[in-house]
Amino acid sequence: MATGKFITLEGGEGVGKTTQVELLAGTLRERGLGVTTTREPGGSPGAEEIREMLLDPSADWTPASETLLHFAARANHYTTLIAPALKRGEWVISDRFADSTRAYQGYGMGLELSAIETLYQLALGDFEPDLTLILDIPAELAVERRRNRAAAPDRYEQMDMAFHRRLRDGFLEIAAHRPDRCTVISADGSPDCVAARIRAAVMERLWEEGAQ
Repeated sequence: MATGKFITLEGGEGVGKTTQVELLAGTLRERGLGVTTTREPGGSPGAEEIREMLLDPSADWTPASETLLHFAARANHYTTLIAPALKRGEWVISDRFADSTRAYQGYGMGLELSAIETLYQLALGDFEPDLTLILDIPAELAVERRRNRAAAPDRYEQMDMAFHRRLRDGFLEIAAHRPDRCTVISADGSPDCVAARIRAAVMERLWEEGAQ
């Protein structure tokens, strides 16, 4: 049986994470792996309820209060979905995980990163992704992509350009601090081109170990 692996896709608004999660899941399933796809905030019934609260454009959370909500959702998500799937030997691919909290509430909103790490340890202990793929494009391009979508923007998507630039810088700094876990993927180009870059990174970093 293949060893379960946990892969997270991260990045700012409009980088194409949701599309790439599904494309990567298809690639892994073609190779005979069991795959579970999920998202944050959300991924479990309790966490999805918190998601609605967090993304509501009319909400007025402080950085600290929304960080607490993110980790409450994350703890439930891990316990009820991620950990059981990994135990079954499945590969779990998540559209966002804790690096988004570091980037959005930490780098983007100014919450102390040490506070975020304290909450991480409380909620998850030593657990972390086997591989984090950070999809990267200039903030201006990401925002333009988001504006071209039909769906109404959520609270984070409505943030100003300065926030989105801080967000991008934050993700890149996270990747620089954790090269053992993170790989930056250019999200510029067609979905198929980006998917090919992601496949190459997963094959290089995880396939030989995880497919034994």
